[in-house]
Amino acid sequence: MVPEVEPDHALMIEENHLNTMLIDPKRDRFPCCIVWSPLPVLSWFIPFIGHIGICREDGVILDFAGPNFVSVDNFTFGAPTRYFQISREQCCCLSPCATEHTGEYVQSHDESESNANTWESSIRKSIQEFQHQSYSIFTCNCHSFVANGLNRLGFQAGLPVAIYRVSSDKISGCRCRSQYRLFTSQATIIQRRPDFSTISSEDLSYFKNILGERGVVQDEETLDAVNTDWMRKYKGTSKLMLQPRTVEEVSQILKYCDSRCLAVVPQGGNTGLVGGSVPAFDEVIVSISHMNKIISFDKVSGILVCEAGCILENLIAFLDNEGFVMPLDLGAKGSCQIGGNVSTNAGGLRLLRYGSLHGSVLGLEVVLANGTVLDMLGTLRKDNTGYDLKHLFIGSEGSLGIVTKVSILTPPKLSSVNVCFLACKDYASCLKLLLEAKRKLGEILSAFEFLDHDAMDLVLKHLEGVRNPFPFSMHNFYVLIETTGSSESYDREKLDAFLLNSMENDLISDGVVAQDITQASSCWHIREGIPEALMKAGGVYKYDLSIPVEKMYDLVEEMRVRLDASAKVVAYGHLGDGNLHLNISTPQYDDNILSQIEPFVYEWTSKHKGSISAEHGLGLMKANKIHYTKSPETVQLMASIKKLLDPSGILNPYKVLPPSLFTKR
Repeated sequence: MVPEVEPDHALMIEENHLNTMLIDPKRDRFPCCIVWSPLPVLSWFIPFIGHIGICREDGVILDFAGPNFVSVDNFTFGAPTRYFQISREQCCCLSPCATEHTGEYVQSHDESESNANTWESSIRKSIQEFQHQSYSIFTCNCHSFVANGLNRLGFQAGLPVAIYRVSSDKISGCRCRSQYRLFTSQATIIQRRPDFSTISSEDLSYFKNILGERGVVQDEETLDAVNTDWMRKYKGTSKLMLQPRTVEEVSQILKYCDSRCLAVVPQGGNTGLVGGSVPAFDEVIVSISHMNKIISFDKVSGILVCEAGCILENLIAFLDNEGFVMPLDLGAKGSCQIGGNVSTNAGGLRLLRYGSLHGSVLGLEVVLANGTVLDMLGTLRKDNTGYDLKHLFIGSEGSLGIVTKVSILTPPKLSSVNVCFLACKDYASCLKLLLEAKRKLGEILSAFEFLDHDAMDLVLKHLEGVRNPFPFSMHNFYVLIETTGSSESYDREKLDAFLLNSMENDLISDGVVAQDITQASSCWHIREGIPEALMKAGGVYKYDLSIPVEKMYDLVEEMRVRLDASAKVVAYGHLGDGNLHLNISTPQYDDNILSQIEPFVYEWTSKHKGSISAEHGLGLMKANKIHYTKSPETVQLMASIKKLLDPSGILNPYKVLPPSLFTKR
């Protein structure tokens, strides 16, 4: 619940309340306006400049405005100014004097450019004075009457404004001395928890004693890589990475960190897309990469037991030699690790055939925040004794414990694999084709992927060596179908009958069937190469959504209308699972475009009973947006579980659940 604040205490908000004060938890937007005045010449304008509104969960805005509320005595003149977005519809929530003074300001300065220029110059001078210090930069869009006031400063309505936070030592009497960060997803503003400790020389000595010099990494170049996510959207400032090799070492690390209140980020292959695997601030990185042994494999049952640091592609290769396959296959398989896959409940390309990891994973070994090792590494397919606790950790993104070993059921490798790449005239044809594939291909259907015209165009432009399967034409939609079975002649007969029937019913405009493994790999490369092509094209806003398949492409079309020509909307995904990967591609990141995407994309998904995270997780990007998919009661129960297993909150803080749920009152 967003805390209610008395007016005379509002400027004295403690750091662990400040971020929640500004965000509507159900809408993830800034429903209120805060502008802190930097100059005494603006004292007459304080009723507008000093307005603070707080939006509670029930939608009520608490209005704290007026000249008696904000006093220039609380500021050192010249401190940077801070603005937050407000919409025209929300103007009614502001005090009348706010809109009145705004209009007065704009009108009174129509004939006086010098005053506006003086104000602008003073603010820019203040910004220059502080920009080289370690303060975070905030950007947001200025709309309606806020923009009318700002345009006299040289800002244009609707364009991003660089906002610098007020230095804590510039506010007399304020106890807030903390760090903030704004990431590329709107309203992802977080604040470092002040109760977390920082690394000391004694800490380093302890870690070196249990891990040795090689297990304690402080090299700046190495740290820069592990502080940054694959998308280069999220970057932490950790000064320390630990590399344990045994579960006992992981246990010692966490027990010590818990006693010292040192925040920890578990990290595997660092291939996540929502900022879940990198520090938000200076958390200690615990890398599991050196825990990469295959412990056992039972050829009769197909049960594999391995350490969490095993790279997925290595496990696929190992099982291939044994005549089995992993039930999980991802585009990032060359880097991602099985522990991270389990911790994020990764979906992948063949979930349609083999189901999610909740069904494939038989057991886990997990280390809790206090160092307790939970041995749940069972290899039984049936075990109905009490609560099946492993499911708590599958998909928890390292926020409840660190996965160190995995027991997983692997299916036998089947000899007959067919891949076809098909073109469809419209999305309705794709849906009908999916229904026919389920009916006609049945038990041999293992993958059903789709991509649209813009996704194909992007791959052909930005990926080397990719050829259009239909060199003389481009189509609106493409579908990749894979079948896997035990009889080559039987499977091919079923596939040919399915394709012939689909052509006769005008569901397919064109198509190719791979004749060998090279052609099959080329087809898969088109689908798996889309994320890489998007990265090469410039900035990309990625959204991983579960939506009822009949409604899935409606969101894409509405987004194209909404953004018009300002960005390219690219859609692809696992149509067989109802999983849309919506991507907005731009030459560079642009807050104007972001404000058009969010919160619209989450509101639309929630309205149509979808999920804002199908397989990527919530991480840092969507922690404050979980309410779009889960009820308040469900989220509160999740928070209770987190507090039970990790009372100090040291494991992957700021991720998965809204940080406001863990602020200390």
